This record gives sequence, structure tokens and C-alpha cells, in this order.
Amino acid sequence: MGLVAVQQNGTGDLGFSGVPLGAKNKYRRMDSELDEDQDDALQHHHAYQRDPSASTSRYVLACAVFASLNSVLLGYDVGVMSGAIIFIQEDLKITEVQEEVLVGILSILSLLGSLAGGRTSDAIGRKWTMALAALVFQIGAAIMTLAPTFQVLLIGRILAGVGIGLGVMIAPVYIAEISPTIARGSLTSFPEIFINLGILLGYVSNFAFSGLPAHKNWRIMLAVGILPSIFIGVALFIIPESPRWLVLKNRIEDARSVLLKTIDNEKEVEERLAEIQLAAGSSSPEKYEEKSVWREILNPSPALKRMLITGFGIQCFQQITGIDATVYYSPEIFKDAGIHGNSKLLAATVAVGIAKTGFIMVAIVLIDKLGRKPLLYLSTIGMTICLFCLGFTLTFIGNGKVGVGLAIFWVCGNVAFFSVGIGPVCWVLTSEIFPLKLRAQAAALGAVGNRVSSGIVAMSFLSVSRAITVGGTFFIFSFISALSVAFVYKFVPETKGKSLEQIESLFQNEIGWRENEVELGDVEQLVDKNEQK
Repeated sequence: MGLVAVQQNGTGDLGFSGVPLGAKNKYRRMDSELDEDQDDALQHHHAYQRDPSASTSRYVLACAVFASLNSVLLGYDVGVMSGAIIFIQEDLKITEVQEEVLVGILSILSLLGSLAGGRTSDAIGRKWTMALAALVFQIGAAIMTLAPTFQVLLIGRILAGVGIGLGVMIAPVYIAEISPTIARGSLTSFPEIFINLGILLGYVSNFAFSGLPAHKNWRIMLAVGILPSIFIGVALFIIPESPRWLVLKNRIEDARSVLLKTIDNEKEVEERLAEIQLAAGSSSPEKYEEKSVWREILNPSPALKRMLITGFGIQCFQQITGIDATVYYSPEIFKDAGIHGNSKLLAATVAVGIAKTGFIMVAIVLIDKLGRKPLLYLSTIGMTICLFCLGFTLTFIGNGKVGVGLAIFWVCGNVAFFSVGIGPVCWVLTSEIFPLKLRAQAAALGAVGNRVSSGIVAMSFLSVSRAITVGGTFFIFSFISALSVAFVYKFVPETKGKSLEQIESLFQNEIGWRENEVELGDVEQLVDKNEQK
């Protein structure tokens, strides 16, 4: 079915896919406008979209894997610090406040990397921004490993945080821009897989090195985090630059060459390249007002405002529901439940890591089949229940065997539901919904919200739990998680099965944003009609 845009209030501002951003649009279905040839063409388009060759699939998969390696660094740091902090306290004699600062400062300072990441990736490319992220993290990790005092350790954490901020922001953007539509959700979830793998490796490292002397074990734990950077260096010689960034730099032939490696059908390559050129403004630059990216973001059109609410909101909800508190402070939670002894505490955290890593695979399988929104509902509702039950267990059941068993069960359940939905889907959505010209900067803004929320939770958890108990803190997280269910219902559209350029069109009117009534074929016809104008 086709769509004709009927503008009610003037011509409006032209959006990046040629659809008016500033005007309120009403869509009128015109069944008669599609003849049989157009129907056949659309069916053919979807057919070859679903049937990529094995070599193309392997190439895109390799790109997604290598681009996700930076995420191992973040995951490993989160996991390893939960155990290393126990021995850092013993060795450097730090206070509880210093412990909170040390744990939370990485997330807070990573916002500097995320803010710089958008502009940096637009200037030097997505690929080399990932290289810069790995290098900065390596320097920070080396300083932490050799740190003789708390102050030097803090400097290393700050540098590591900047590197992680760069890497976390750019990997999903790169993967979304290089992936074919049919597999984009699964592939863009890869960074979350590698974050979870890093967390599990951090937990295992804690357990493996916990028997060494306190002045050595935490240093070895932190030093192991440098190893993934070696693989990132190798990856730079394998993965290509993002075709969408190449189009932004007017390197059209280079972009076509990359697309031919990632899309098996030459006709679709040309169609996708034309869409990207249109979105970038290179096909008809006179249509676009020359103004800075940040001016565009700070003074958004109605459509862009909807995108920002969705992207920034889902990033903040991912963290303020307390996932980093659960991961960073799982030994403290289990100690409150009644587990004693460092080895037993660290062994229990390994179970959390296994649950978190295992269930991310469920999301990878389902995200392009069920869609983003159903997984978000499953995730946020499940987390709400688990967080409430964990608070109830810690507050009313006590420290016996039943209490310990239930505490471990509810913590594992919480991280499992997180991994099934909001963990990976959050990054998928923020890499999909923004226009090409704004994508890197807007994704960086979302990553800033994510990292600041993470830092606030990490730096306040111990203080808040001392004031209202650990169980009371998880009741608060449960309430916030319930609010996230309402946010998903009201503000998140379904993006499954749509190209990045088509997703942009979903936000052009309020109905399409909230109810997702614009069909894929409708969007294609709408873009075609606007191209012809």
C-alpha cells in the first residue's frame, strides 16, 4: 500500500530522508497507486533481502565481532572490579567513600569519551575511533596495574573510563551502519554479548587470582584487561570503514565497495546507496539547511525530539533500574544475604556472570524474529518482579539457607531478564533511530545518559543501602523498573525489518511514533514520492 503525505501546516522543514520533519503529516492510503509491477518489485526486494549469501553473512559477522571487542573491556572492568575492590581495600587501606568513587568514577568519566566520540567518529571515521578507544583504555589499565596509591589508581580509572566511553558509543553505530537490514538487530546486539562475556571473564579472574597475596592479586586481575586490546589492533586490518560515513565524506565509490561486501545483490546495493546519499544530503544538498549538528540536536524538530526522547530515555532506564549496582556490588548483596568468605562470595558472582552471559544469546536469536518491543516488555516486567522479590528476600526472609538461595536466584533472574531485553535492545535502538547526519552525535548523547546514570547508581549504592538497607534499595529499583515498562509502551516504536532510512520515517508523525502504524511498504512508497518531488 502506498502513502501520500498531506501537509496541514505549510511545507515544514525537510527531514534527512526527504520527509518533512517540522510539519504535522497526515497519511492517506492509496491502494490504487500501486500496480502489479510495483508489488512484484517490492516482493522481489524483500526476497533478496532475506537471502544473503554465506560469504556475505560471514564477512558481516566478522565485522560485528571485531567491532564488539572494545565492549569486552567495559564488561571485564565491571566484573573484575567487583572482586578486585575487596583486595584494593586491604592493600591500599581505602575508605568506603573512596571505594564508591573508585567504582563509579569510570562510568561518570566515560561520558567524556562518549561526548568526544560523536565528533571524533565524524572526523576520523568509525573504525579509527574504535582504535583510539582501545589505546586510551590500554594506557589507563597499565596505570591502574602499577598504581602505588589510591590517587594514581584513580588517574588510571579516569583514562580507562574515557576509553570505554569512546568504545561503548561507537561500536553499535558502526555495526548498525554496516549490517544488512534483515540481521541488523542481532548484529547490533553483539556489543552487549561481549560486555556480558567480559563481565563473566572478570568474575572468573577474581575467583582464579583471589588466592594470591592481596598486594599482587588485584593488580594481576586489572592487568589481564589489557589483553583484548591486542585483538582490537589485529581487527583494524580486517574490518572496513562504515559505508554511511564514507558517503558523508563523499567517498561514494568506497562506500559502494563496502556495500558490495555486505549485501549480496547489486541492485539492492544501488538502492541502499541511493537511500544513504539521500539521507546524507549528498543527492540534493540544496534541500538541507546548513547548521551544526549540535544546534540541530539542541533545537530539534518535532520528529527529532521524539527520537531523542526514545533514545536518551531508554539509555537512562537501562542503568537506573540498578543493573550496575547488581553487578559491581554482587559480593556486598550476597554478604547481606548471609554468604561469608571471599572465595564463596566470588564463586556466587560467577553464577551471576553465567546467567547474564547465557541469556544474552536468547536475545540474539529473538530480536529480529519477535522484534525489539516484545523483548523490552519481557525484560522490564521480569526485572520489576525480580527486583521486588530480591528486596523482599533481603528485608523479610533473613540470612538462612533459604534466604541465600533466594537471593542468588533473584539476582540471577534480574540479570537474565536484563540480558534478554533492555541490555542489548537499548543499544540497538539508539544506533537505529537517528538520522545519518546526527547519528554519531545523538548516539553519543544517549551513551552519556547511560554512563552518567550508571555512575550515579554505582557511586551512591553503598551509601543509600546503609541508610535504608540493601533490601530497601532494591524496592526503589523495582519501582523505577515498573516506570520503564510504561516508558516502553508510550515512547518506543517497533523497528524490526526496516532499513535505517525507513526507521527515520516512523518518527515523522506522532501516530507512527507511538503506535507504529506505518508499514514497511508504506515508508518505501513515501520515500519514493518525496524523492520525485
